Amino acid sequence: MKKNNLLLIGTHNDGKFREISKLLSKKIKKISPKSLGIKAPRETGKTFRSNSELKANFFYKKSKIISLSDDSGLEIFALQKKPGIYSARWAKQNGSFNKAMIRILDKLKNKENRRARFICSLSIRLNRKKVITTVGIINGNISFKILGNKGFGYDSIFVPNNSKLTFGQITTKKKMKIDHRSIAFKKLRKKLKLNKFFI
Repeated sequence: MKKNNLLLIGTHNDGKFREISKLLSKKIKKISPKSLGIKAPRETGKTFRSNSELKANFFYKKSKIISLSDDSGLEIFALQKKPGIYSARWAKQNGSFNKAMIRILDKLKNKENRRARFICSLSIRLNRKKVITTVGIINGNISFKILGNKGFGYDSIFVPNNSKLTFGQITTKKKMKIDHRSIAFKKLRKKLKLNKFFI
């Protein structure tokens, strides 16, 4: 492949860019759409998969560089799996992720079911014809209050199964070994068989 030491991480979310970068080999030069002046596309898909593929395709066409895009979000079962694919937009509508988390906790006040899951769809566009997608899921529960200031997004209210701490309380290094994004990455690595792209 041409430019195989260069990868565009197709996100304008600084937190996602950092986490995805840490999963990739240090030999790979990572660039963002911001650095190329490429704006984000409208996310018109109805699933995480369709949105991650839409973004990977969009950024590849704009840059002609191998593009890796993620679409991820939090599904809360007592809220009919909301905010789901609208996780980032929900936070924007509420003014911030912190305000969105407060709203979620308020909605769950009288709910016994606090089951939730994070989902991540990763798509990599390798050339004009080939795009590969994998999906990672981690199950857990919503905490009773906002805990921790590590991570980003809804991390501070999500407690993964077999843990007493939210993603906002554990180290980034530990989170990246178990979270939905790392699960999707492991699957993608197997599909690609291009170990030079990954740690």
